[in-house]
Amino acid sequence: MIECCYIKDIIRGFASLLVGMRVTMQNMLSRPHTVQWPREEAPLPPRFRGHITVLPDEMTRYPKCFACGTCARNCPSGCITVSGKKPAGARKKVANSFFLDFTRCSLCGICVESCPVGALDFSRHYALADFDGRKFQEMDLLQDLVSPF
Repeated sequence: MIECCYIKDIIRGFASLLVGMRVTMQNMLSRPHTVQWPREEAPLPPRFRGHITVLPDEMTRYPKCFACGTCARNCPSGCITVSGKKPAGARKKVANSFFLDFTRCSLCGICVESCPVGALDFSRHYALADFDGRKFQEMDLLQDLVSPF
């Protein structure tokens, strides 16, 4: 009786060994999933959420944002500050400062959803690193856009 259980244990152990070797062989023959960063970019899923960014108007290349403040009021973290003024000869305001405190941002997307003109979107930047955290406490989102001022 004891020999029977002993032989069953040996057979189960050998079957387990074969299953483990099959998994090992499959992984040995497959291509690696490693990306040689920073020489190669990692493939991002289409719904990736980076920090928010202000979109430019297609016609004028100025920011689409007209500084209504809806994003700042709806932000649960309180990490957005926006102000704007009306340029000479224009019909509506244009944002002249748009700052994001990324250290407090929870990436919830409420600001993007609440923008009445669709001026905000999520960026595709994922490699944000620095030795000094102050760089992310006041991110100027208008620095790469053309300003009418």
